[in-house]
Order: sequence, then structure tokens, then C-alpha cells
Amino acid sequence: MASCSKSLVVANGGLGNGVSRQQLLNVLQRCGLVDSLLMPPNKPYSFVTYSSTEEAIQACASLSGQDLPSADSEQKITLYFSFVEKVEVREILPPPLPPGLVIVEDFVSPDEELVMLENILWEVDNSNQKSLKHRRVKHYGYEFRYDNNNVDKDQPLPGGLPEFCNSVLDRCLLQGLIKNRPDQLTINQYEPGQGIPPHIDTHSAFEDEIISLSLGAEIVMDFKPPSGSSVPVMLPRRSLLVMSGESRHLWTHGITPRKFDVVQMTEGQKFGTVSRNSEELTLNKRGTRTSFTFRKIRRGLCKCAFPSVCDSQQKDSSPPPVGDLGAESLEKEYVHKVYEDIAGHFSSTRHTPWPKITDFLMGLPIGSLVADVGCGNGKYLGVNKELYMIGCDRSKNLVDICGKKKFEASICDAMSLPFRSGSFDACISIAVIHHFATEERRLAAILEITRLLKTGGRALIYVWAMEQEYKKQKSKYLKGSKSSTKQASLTDVPVTPDSTDSLPIHTNRTAFDSQDLLVPWHLKAKSQAGKSDASTTSEEEQQLASRSVYHRYYHVFCEGELEALCGKLSDVTVQSAYHDQGNWCVVLGKF
Repeated sequence: MASCSKSLVVANGGLGNGVSRQQLLNVLQRCGLVDSLLMPPNKPYSFVTYSSTEEAIQACASLSGQDLPSADSEQKITLYFSFVEKVEVREILPPPLPPGLVIVEDFVSPDEELVMLENILWEVDNSNQKSLKHRRVKHYGYEFRYDNNNVDKDQPLPGGLPEFCNSVLDRCLLQGLIKNRPDQLTINQYEPGQGIPPHIDTHSAFEDEIISLSLGAEIVMDFKPPSGSSVPVMLPRRSLLVMSGESRHLWTHGITPRKFDVVQMTEGQKFGTVSRNSEELTLNKRGTRTSFTFRKIRRGLCKCAFPSVCDSQQKDSSPPPVGDLGAESLEKEYVHKVYEDIAGHFSSTRHTPWPKITDFLMGLPIGSLVADVGCGNGKYLGVNKELYMIGCDRSKNLVDICGKKKFEASICDAMSLPFRSGSFDACISIAVIHHFATEERRLAAILEITRLLKTGGRALIYVWAMEQEYKKQKSKYLKGSKSSTKQASLTDVPVTPDSTDSLPIHTNRTAFDSQDLLVPWHLKAKSQAGKSDASTTSEEEQQLASRSVYHRYYHVFCEGELEALCGKLSDVTVQSAYHDQGNWCVVLGKF
């Protein structure tokens, strides 16, 4: 421990665990004059410097173990103090606003705010109202569809935009904040603790300027470029946010679900980016905020300068018309081709064997011959050195990675495995069957796996589960998100590969709302660069960047569906079935 000094670290007392600056000061000032209090953003500790060493000694002796209610009064926090030799104060300039972002303070008066809020009529008129899991929503002009993050431009809502918004829109046009009068309005109501994940409004759906009024309460909105750290921006009550150019087309924006925001305590700064200086920050309790977001429907293709995130300029980013593609073509384009392109990056994220799969392999008799159907990068091929394991995968690039690891693997299709019937003691198929686009093809793939088994042989099959939260436990897939709030629910009626509708694109790290969907894979720049040679030109790099988001087809299984499918086979029995980290799993036995 450091010798006695004027400075102390306050463990368990920081902005990151719900302690506000004033709360902490009220406790610290009992022992003397506080020269400085540094509260780093999102950290559960602080640093206090007293005017004398004697005051710091008294604080360390008398305040350690002090109980302090958190800012939301839901739990007690116990403070602990230790001496530190030196506390450095570094001034960090606040980041600039994202390019193209404008904030206009007090754009509406308190009276206008009251009129707009009263005219929403949440409880009276619910004809255009949606009840999302994490907020209340109303649409005017055109309904924003959360199944495809777009609007049906041929199906306007009756009545257009409400008349009580006309004065606001007239003012926006008069002041040159927008070029076109909006014809679509989405009203969102956020209670404390609610938010919306980072997103970019679909390019092809709306024109450049998007404007949003913050009524009822202020909020911190987080903006983030494709590469770089998040920029927190304070949006004051009754302010107008204008997003255009880069801030509208390239940067994501979202609201982190929490009850308190980290804000500046400095008088005079009411809007703009929030400073990262730890001596200027405190907590601000959120209130109920209602946003009025106005957009202009786009009638042509988007021709912005950001093709890497533009659905108009990136054909592969739009969901395919499934009925036109057919199951085999869908799998070829949105499974086989994708894994071929992302193999290196995918392999770098797949290195730790799952315990229950390891247990299955370790429980097999020594010398067993085992097939890993859809082996990927060979993660399970070397788990048990006492087995003879052979892998196979549709992706040549993944099989090449297995070869570099000295594993036995071959290229093949899971629908037609190049092995003799009844030649394997066991088979595993991990995260493969859910990539087949029809029930018939999924059943055929399982039949092919069990064909390989000897009598008495066993197979372990894993598929993604619709139920990512099971028995009140969230899967690692959901826990991997900084926010468990879903941006939008998908369609209420599952879209199947037998229909002519487009598949919904899933929002990563959120619960599934449709069984058949496309799941984005964001390919990192280093992985892309690894596929090109050292002489890659700037133009080639831009082409690589434009393919940075891939979409993989999945059919996620409901509870009991995998067992029912396996039950259609005549020579196997389901020995056990269980849920493992967002997967439905079965162990089959052949008789």
C-alpha cells in the first residue's frame, strides 16, 4: 500500500456503479476540504485529493466501509479507501460532433412541447401504434417495418402527418435545416432504462436529412463511425437533432439502455459531445423522453459517398427473394459462398471447444472412428487424442485451415458424404443443420449423418435455438451484446423458404423473432487484407471494404423441433436432448 498522502482511491464508488458526484462529495466533505474529485467515465472507482494529508488519513480511517445508496436507491454500495501517491489530471478535449450533425437548442417552446405530447393520444388512438418490447411507437405517413428495416412506399398510412407538427416542419424548411418536407414520422417513447441499439437508417428508404425532436427529457445518444470509439452526444430537452451527410449515412446512432447518463457538470454546456475529463463528469437521471423523428421517403436509389454501408449500392446486403432463388441457390449464395469468403476471420473466432461437446468426445471408447460433419476450422478434431477423427466441410478455405493444423479433413457436401455406410462409431455435427433451407433438406442431412453410423453408434447434433433465453438464463450470444435491447422485432409470421417474401435481416446479439432469417457477419479489415497481396491498391481496398458485411442464412429451431425431425428416422432413437448456450442439441443412437 502506498504511504499516507493527500490522495485516495475510492473503490466501489464511481460513475460506473451508480454513484453520482454530489453523493460522493457529500460523504467525502465530512472529513475536510476536497481539492479535486476525479470520476472516470463508466468506472466503479474515483480519486479524491484533500487539502492536507491529515484530512486524507481521517477519511481513510472513518469512511472505509461506509454504506452509500446508489443513485437509483435500489442497492447499497460500500466504499473502500486506499492511499495513492499521485493522481494525474489529464485534460482531454471533447471529440467534435460527427460530420453533418447539427443540434438546435430550444427549437420548440415549452407550450409547443406540451401540445405535441398531449396530441399523441397513446391510450385513445392506437390505430398506427406498435407495442415493441422496449418502447412505445407510433407511425404516421408510412409505417416503418421492423422486419426489413424499411417502409412500403406503395402503402401510405391514411391521414398523412398530424397537423400539430406543421409549425415545426415549416420552421425547419424556413431555417434551411432540411431541403424536403418530410412525409414520414415515427414517435418513440423511452422510459428510463430503455434504449435502441446502434443502427443506420436504411439508405434506400429515406432521403438525406433526418430530423428528431427530443421532448420531455434530455438524453445522451451515442454515435460511432465504422472504425473508432463511440462519441456520446447530449441532446437537451426540446432540442432538434439534424443528421445529414456522413452522420446520417455512415455513423451509427443509438441509445444505451440505462437509467442514468454520464454527463458534464460544467455550467453552460447544455448540448454537444460529452467531455471525457474525469473532473467534469457526474450522473444525470433519465426521465421519460419522447422523440419525434421526421423523414422524407426516398423514391430512387441512394447515391451517397458511402457504398460500404449503402444497401442501394451493395446488392449483397439486401435480403434475397427466396422463392426465386430456391433452397439450393439460397444455400450456395448465403451459406457456402459466405463461409468461403469469411473463413479466416471466422476461424479466428472459433478456438475454444464447448464443454458438453468435449464431454461427448471424451466419453467415446478409445480408438473410436469419428466423423465431424461440417468441421469448420477443426476445433473439435484434436480434442481427444485417443480417437481417430475425420472432418469434412463444404468450405475449401476452412478445410485448408484444418490441413495447416495437421488434421484429416476433406471437402464435401453434407447432403452427400464420401464415406461408407456403417463405418463410423460416432459422428458430430455442430452448427450445420440450421443452414439448410427446407425441412426436407434438413432431414436428408441428418439421415446422411446417421447413415455413417455402425449399429450401436451415436451422433451428436447442435443447431441454433429460437430460445436464446431458456429457463431464465441468457445465452452467451445475448450476453455478448453491450445492450440486450433489440433494435426491432422481426415479422410476426415466420418467413419460410417456400414463400416469395424476402428474408428478414437479424439484428446481431438480440433475441430471434423469426425462424428463417439472415444473420450479418462483419468481416474485419485485417481479415480482408489477409486475402489480398501486398500490392493491393486503394481501389481494391475500397472494393474489399464494400464487402465487409456478409449475410448467412439460418433456420433457428424451436423447442422440440429437432427431436421431432430426428423422430422421423426409422433406425435411430433420441437418447437425450438438451439446451446448451442458445443451441438445441440431441444425442442419437443407432439400433
